[in-house]
Amino acid sequence: MSTHPFGTIVLAAYSPDPELFRRQLTSLQEQTVREWECVISVDGDPEPIAALVAEITEGDARFRIVGDGTRLGFYLNFERGLLAVDERSEWIALCDQDDRWDADKIEKLLPHLDEVSLVSAQARLVSYPSEVETGRTTRHDHGAIFTILSNEFTGSLCVFDPEVLPTALPFPRASTRAAAHDHWLAVVASAHRGTRIIDDVVQDYVQHDANVFGDPSRLGSGSIRSSITNVLAQSQRFEGSRSPRSIFRMTFWAYVGWRQLMVDTLAARRTDDATDSRQELAFGRSRRLRTALSLLRAGRAREIVPERFTWEYRASWIGGALSGGRRAVARAVTPPRR
Repeated sequence: MSTHPFGTIVLAAYSPDPELFRRQLTSLQEQTVREWECVISVDGDPEPIAALVAEITEGDARFRIVGDGTRLGFYLNFERGLLAVDERSEWIALCDQDDRWDADKIEKLLPHLDEVSLVSAQARLVSYPSEVETGRTTRHDHGAIFTILSNEFTGSLCVFDPEVLPTALPFPRASTRAAAHDHWLAVVASAHRGTRIIDDVVQDYVQHDANVFGDPSRLGSGSIRSSITNVLAQSQRFEGSRSPRSIFRMTFWAYVGWRQLMVDTLAARRTDDATDSRQELAFGRSRRLRTALSLLRAGRAREIVPERFTWEYRASWIGGALSGGRRAVARAVTPPRR
């Protein structure tokens, strides 16, 4: 008789590669922990995905499709999946559509939830379609304050306690692609019983041209020029223009604004002094540039953030000052789900 608690795997799907999707779903079925439901949140038309899932899993009743045909983007698609989590769940795992889990992944991670609210691990980096293993992740948990500054938690590697959901849902809405479900969930978990990253490798992290982000190590050689190009593209997409004011707003949201929104939302939703004074001073409504710069210097000394990031963060601060960023964040803070 099994002693594993029942849990939910939340998988966000959008036009999956059939071969990679088959490998991922098969790896879920091969988990040594078998007491779970997999909620597959479909970004777009759910019917083709439902048919593919039924064919791959041979009608395994543990797989459930959610989605009404609307396109939400990966961030809100994960939110939709989390909103559908069975209330009986004692753990939640996040899942991408194109990786491959080791059979004992959930079994290795679950015991850590006795001590922390969220646990993550490491992955092999595997290129597709070459199937060449190019290395492995080297993630580290640097503590709550640096998790806000520089996220080391990748959603597909995380398992967490459902206790964080009342605070985490709904997700904060930010006018930027920088808004990330795994970053927000790690920040919320830090304010509950804490987070942990272990050194065990628990899955293949498949790297291909369709990745939304991919492994951060692939992005480390970016230049200031690439940062500018990215901000211009996001300004057009999220602000509707490349006017100076739109660019200032976008620069603010991409770095300072997103972090301020997380901390302000957390403070608004928790009543038990969950955010500490350093978080509030550096990232919250009462943020101080001196405190933020001190954290950036400490992050550089500990090699948590690259030098490029420190200049981007300064530019973001200026962008917020020139575009009324604080007021925009205040308007974006939402109460918890009832």
